[in-house]
Amino acid sequence: MEVRHESHESSFEGCSRNEGEDRRVRTRTSPVLVTDAGSSSLRLTVFGDGGQVLNEHHSDAPPGEGATEALRQLLKEGPAPTAAGHRIVHGGPELRSHTLLDDAVRARLDRVAELAPLHVPPALTVLDAARNLLPGVPHVACFDTVFHAGLPVAAREYAVPSSWRDTYGLRRYGFHGLSYAWALARTAELLGRRPEQLHLVMVHLGGGCSACAVRDGRSVDTTMGFTPLEGLVMTRRSGSIDPGALTWLLTRKNVSANEIEDALNHRSGLLALSGTSGDTRDLVRSRAAGDERAALALDVFTHQCRRGIAGMAASLSRLDALVFTGEIGEDQPEVREEVCAGLSVLGLTGGLRPLVAERPEIISEPGARVPVVVVPTGEAQQIDVETRALLDHR
Repeated sequence: MEVRHESHESSFEGCSRNEGEDRRVRTRTSPVLVTDAGSSSLRLTVFGDGGQVLNEHHSDAPPGEGATEALRQLLKEGPAPTAAGHRIVHGGPELRSHTLLDDAVRARLDRVAELAPLHVPPALTVLDAARNLLPGVPHVACFDTVFHAGLPVAAREYAVPSSWRDTYGLRRYGFHGLSYAWALARTAELLGRRPEQLHLVMVHLGGGCSACAVRDGRSVDTTMGFTPLEGLVMTRRSGSIDPGALTWLLTRKNVSANEIEDALNHRSGLLALSGTSGDTRDLVRSRAAGDERAALALDVFTHQCRRGIAGMAASLSRLDALVFTGEIGEDQPEVREEVCAGLSVLGLTGGLRPLVAERPEIISEPGARVPVVVVPTGEAQQIDVETRALLDHR
C-alpha cells in the first residue's frame, strides 16, 4: 500500500517428502510474514491463520539499510513466521502468477525492475533481507500485475509497431491487482453474491490511483498500463498526458529524458497542480479556506476519476456496484461525493454517507440504482491469502 504523500522446487531442497508435507500443513495454521515495500514506505506484518495481525512494523522512510534491522527486530519480537509473502508491483511479461521464490525467480525479478523503478528495487531490497534472515522458510512473490494477466487483447495492446510489442514486451499490464483482488472478494461478501456473478468498476485511490473493470469476477480493463504512471492523476504522478508533449519537450526544448521521468513520477499530479501538497486531506482544507489552486487540483483529480470510471464501465454490460478502495478511497468522503455526484449518466448519485471506512460498507442510499461500496485497503491481507493458497497447493 502506498503512503499518501506518496513449479520451483528448490526452496524445498534438503527436505524429505514427509518434511515437505509437514511444512505445507504448518503453513496453513502458522504465522506468515508479509512485506510491502513502497518507494517511500515499509510495512511488515505477521498474520495468523485467521488473518489476525500478530505483529507489525510500519515506517514512512524509504526502505534501505534500515530494512534489515526492522525485519530483525520484528522477528526477535516474534512469533516466528513459517512462510513469507512479498509484494512485487510488476511481474513483467514472464511472471504471470504468484510464484514460489528460488534463485532463478530472483534473477528474473532483476530483469523486470526497470519497468517499475520506483517500486520494484525497494521491494527486492526487503525481499533479499528477509531471505537472508529466514533461509529455512518458503518465500512467495505476489505480483500486482497477476490480477490483470487475463486482460482481453483489445484492452491489452497498444497501437504501436509490432517490433516494440514483440521485442520489448510493450503492452498494458495493469497494477493495484492485490488491492483489487481483496476488494472484489469483500464486495461479493457484502452484496451476497459470488465474485464471478459481478460486473464492477473498482477504483483504487492512494499515492497511486487507478480504475479497473471487473466482468464476471475477472479484470477486463484498467487505467494503468505498461508502468504505474499511466491513467488517473495521482498524488505526485501525472497520470496520462499527450505523448506528443513529451517528444516535443525532448526534441524542441532539450528537456532530458531523466528530467522528464523525474518530473512525471515525483513532481506532478496533485502536488504540481496545487503547488503545496499531494495529500487530498490538505487540499480539502485549503479549498475551504479559499485556495484556488487547491480547488483546481481537486477539480482535475475528480474529473479524471470520473473519466476513468466511465471508461471502465464501457467494458461492462451492466454496473452492479462502484467500489472505492485505497487510502483516499476509504477515508476521503469529499472526493467520493464529488466523483459520484458527477456520474448520473451511469446511474450514480451523490448523497453518500460521509464515513471513514473501517470495514467494507455500502455508503449509497438504500435502494440506490448502483450501490457505492467502500472497502478498506487489504493488499497485505491478500498477500497472506495468496501465500497460504500457493503453499497449500504444493
